[in-house]
Amino acid sequence: MDPRGSSDRTWRLMLAGTSDVVSRSRDFTRAALIAWCWLPEGDADPAGVDREAAEDVLLLVSEVVANACLHGRGPRALVLDCSPERLRVEVTDSNPAPPVRIPDRGPGSRAQPGGHGLLILERLARGWGSESGADGKRVWFEVACPPGACAPAG
Repeated sequence: MDPRGSSDRTWRLMLAGTSDVVSRSRDFTRAALIAWCWLPEGDADPAGVDREAAEDVLLLVSEVVANACLHGRGPRALVLDCSPERLRVEVTDSNPAPPVRIPDRGPGSRAQPGGHGLLILERLARGWGSESGADGKRVWFEVACPPGACAPAG
């Protein structure tokens, strides 16, 4: 992990050619959330910390990175861009095909594994989308910053 510094607004993690990318991405994101005051460094919960918002971000990062592993020929990079108003997360991969939501499989389908990543993204993110290009795509989502989070420099 090579964050650009605890006060930087944008953190980038290169994932191409690495292993255990979902765990690596979660650890990297957790470090950024600590630097940006979304999470405390220890077990304490000081005023202003919103663990639920941070856990939602970690879940969403896991889903988007896992989808890049399963459907995008592996993730290339994870970018976290935080402003006082929102956190934008982007994952790039080498498959230009846009994400496709699996159609409803009927009653009881929610108990079946797989196919729920975009549903989770739609429910927890303020917005999301994808941008395709000649060399792959970028899937992004945004969440609102919790009150009391530090504003990164930049």
